[in-house]
Amino acid sequence: MAGRRFSEDELIAEIFAPLSADGAFGLTDDAALLPLRGAREIVVTTDALVSGVHFFPEDPPGLVAKKSLRVNLSDLAAKAAEPLGFLLTLALPPDWTNAWARSFSAGLAEDAREFACPLFGGDTTATPGPLTISITAFGRAARFVSRSGARPGDRIFVSGTIGDAALGLGVARGEAFAGRLGAAARAHLLDRYHLPQPRLPLISALRDHASAAMDVSDGLAGDLAKLLRTSGARARVELGRVPLSAAAQEAIAAEPGLFERAVTGGDDYEILCCAPPKARPALEQSSREAGLALIEIGEVLPGSEPPLFLGPDRSPKRFDKASFTHF
Repeated sequence: MAGRRFSEDELIAEIFAPLSADGAFGLTDDAALLPLRGAREIVVTTDALVSGVHFFPEDPPGLVAKKSLRVNLSDLAAKAAEPLGFLLTLALPPDWTNAWARSFSAGLAEDAREFACPLFGGDTTATPGPLTISITAFGRAARFVSRSGARPGDRIFVSGTIGDAALGLGVARGEAFAGRLGAAARAHLLDRYHLPQPRLPLISALRDHASAAMDVSDGLAGDLAKLLRTSGARARVELGRVPLSAAAQEAIAAEPGLFERAVTGGDDYEILCCAPPKARPALEQSSREAGLALIEIGEVLPGSEPPLFLGPDRSPKRFDKASFTHF
């Protein structure tokens, strides 16, 4: 017979208080003092992850915890903000266990240390389901890089590789194409789906050289359209220049229709940014020094029409659905 589960107070004191930072009062208060140092802007972002929507119920709790924090850190990175700390809200369904909580906490603690982003507090509550995790992250920025700064003539860049996570979801679902991939490709795509890599090393490059930026969370095509709408501009994008991993290329070779999923699917958590031509050399140099290449894929144009996507043959490419949407 299973032992008694933690009470709410025990859950906070035993599982999460050890993760808390100075100013959090051991999670014994309703609020926390943020350690502000110098005349910098405080950036706040929040994301909720829901079991069955953002992750599978059977996913390892430690990986779920890491993904929950990292998607918020990705937002901070895109704003050129260094992490300060975060708040956590957990809505736990009836079948949660102490073992689940310990594993979740262990994963969260690892990332809190790795990214220097400690827990400041939060809330726990019961829900009939599903499990819901909400994190609010705080960052400090010398210059906030918004979505609204793109101007005609700016070049468009993206970090890393695009589409891995969306294809990884297909692998996790056991779609037919997954059976035609090698073991290394399957493992890479699954890892990119389960464990985003927030591009915090690009903070300096974005702060010093980018005119606009956001992270790619709902799909490259749709997220670029959002950035352009906010900036009051349009763009031309060369799809043949969109960076793809070897694993994504293997999947697309097995099923060519997956290319559209790669550029419209969610969960990339790469950086999409714009910069004027004169800033391009310094932006690219700064990103290389950070160990993360920024690849130029297009140009910002005047106008308010949707972005123009050009295929390898230079013909316009239209997508049935430009990005993931919940509703």
